[in-house]
Amino acid sequence: MIVLNVVISLFVIVLLQFGGMYIFSLMTPYRDMEEINKGNVAVGLAMGGKFVATGIILGIAAYTNSSIWHMSMWFAVGYVCLVATYWVFDWLTPGVKLSDQLKEGNVAVGTLLAAVYIGIAIAVSSLII
Repeated sequence: MIVLNVVISLFVIVLLQFGGMYIFSLMTPYRDMEEINKGNVAVGLAMGGKFVATGIILGIAAYTNSSIWHMSMWFAVGYVCLVATYWVFDWLTPGVKLSDQLKEGNVAVGTLLAAVYIGIAIAVSSLII
């Protein structure tokens, strides 16, 4: 029974992680994987930051909740915070259109966004604990 619980939990975690990344990819006007295949480092950095940030929130949600349902709910709360962070950060930087800068390959913007995502994930995770 324990093995079945671990397998189910692992399946749900992978599903949530990649589902979250898919939703993030819908937020950008370009195709993330196409840009990465072209060698766009900025998009790669931003996407890597999203993946790590999503993993941090998912890991804390899994660690602090004994049921898959509660883990999924807390992940959803944290994930909404990550998505909102992108829109708020874009709004707070009116001189810099984040999606345009990423598509153009601005590594500084990609690095900054990765750090913002990871920082917010750590902060939001402290609320889940």
